[in-house]
Amino acid sequence: MKTVFVTVGTTSFDELIESVTSSENVQVLKARGYGRLVLQVGRGDVLPTADACPHVKLEVFRFKNSIEEEFKQADLVISHAGSGSCLEALGADKPLLVVVNDKLMNNHQIELAMQLHMDSHLLYCTCSTLGETLKTMDLSGLRRFSPGQPKLFANFLDKALGLE
Repeated sequence: MKTVFVTVGTTSFDELIESVTSSENVQVLKARGYGRLVLQVGRGDVLPTADACPHVKLEVFRFKNSIEEEFKQADLVISHAGSGSCLEALGADKPLLVVVNDKLMNNHQIELAMQLHMDSHLLYCTCSTLGETLKTMDLSGLRRFSPGQPKLFANFLDKALGLE
């Protein structure tokens, strides 16, 4: 059974959790062959129950000591645009769809998502465009992000954030 792992990291991003578990988006995921949805909801207030997503197997948790196993089992990762979550998903060599929280003030996350997208490492959208992105996404064109080169990633972040 194909699995989608959704992570918000240590933050709260209820809008993403609500959007990904909407009946329309669950139907799209199901139509694309995903039958299991694992949600890491962090500090959020939204805790979906199994009856909210009757067409897929739903698992929900706030935090774990490690989410390495969730990344390993995932066929698709949907993540907030935090650099740690992005790096972990890309390091696990998983297709990544980043959902930028466009409600954040001084949102630097969009810059990271845009640059990684321009380099063909991930797809990105906002909560309002998640449904359309899920319907039309083509994961076959994504390029592997070479792990184990933290200096390259640090340089990339500096450039993406205009610190260079």
